Amino acid sequence: MRPVHTALAVLVAAVWGFNFVVIEIGLGHFPPLLLSALRFLVAALPAVFFVGRPKVAWKWILGVGAALGIAKFGLLFTGMAAGMPAGLSSLVLQVQAVFTALLAAVVLRERPGRVRLLGMAVALAGIGVAAVDRGLSGPVTGFVLVVAAAACWGVSNVLTRKAAPADAMNFQVWVCVVPVVPLFALSLLLEGPERDLAALRALDWSGVAVIGYVAWVSTVFGFGAWAYLLRRYPASAVAPFSLLVPVFGMSSAALVLGEGVSGPGWVAAVLLVGGVGLTSLAPARAKTRTAPVPAPDPAPDPVSAGGPRAAAAASPAP
Repeated sequence: MRPVHTALAVLVAAVWGFNFVVIEIGLGHFPPLLLSALRFLVAALPAVFFVGRPKVAWKWILGVGAALGIAKFGLLFTGMAAGMPAGLSSLVLQVQAVFTALLAAVVLRERPGRVRLLGMAVALAGIGVAAVDRGLSGPVTGFVLVVAAAACWGVSNVLTRKAAPADAMNFQVWVCVVPVVPLFALSLLLEGPERDLAALRALDWSGVAVIGYVAWVSTVFGFGAWAYLLRRYPASAVAPFSLLVPVFGMSSAALVLGEGVSGPGWVAAVLLVGGVGLTSLAPARAKTRTAPVPAPDPAPDPVSAGGPRAAAAASPAP
């Protein structure tokens, strides 16, 4: 990769890592489901009026929108609101690569090789260490919700691979439209209209900045830049930069929010990052018999360049 593109890849990882800190700040302004709904509303508008009609079947847009937008982000934001630290969330969420590989093996018949199986085992060991550490240091509910969010992300990766969108930006924008109304409805039902109205009435420049960052900087710029890189380079060249997301997430959480990392936390971090790296970048032992297809969220062709490992790398951000 050219130095300028390497710098861009690192910048995107930093933007996505810092996004967890911004979410944590945003949860001080908004209930979690309302914040997630506002993220997708602002990300989808006015872009939906400029990308044209959907270019894949509605079943794929609705499926990915439900799995990624409603389930994954709803669970992630709720888990962080329940006490899951921002830095640890940025780390644990990366286990989505394991869920993606497991689901791809079942649904897409993409058999994992020995290296990928080893990576899954190492990453799951990291999750176990993190779970024990979290159980000893605070409520485990938030941890479980973030792991569930990672599982839903794996579902959305596999659905996106099945959808094979030729125009990734068109697909991404329409996927952002799907969760808006359901998340607003869930927020009214579970968080209450009084709480939502109070949060909106108290909206200040800090709250506006949070929404702007998670919608435009993290989503529009981040996915757009990632798509640009994946159009110019093989997924195998771009994918490793996604492993920097928890590095930036944990370091920025320590600097901005004062979050510390315990000894077991560092062990979990090493196991998770190493395991995810092996899972994401190792080739599958056997590919599906279907023709190569374009890839998940941010790029037209990462999956065709490498199966679920590219799917895991295609959208590594919250």
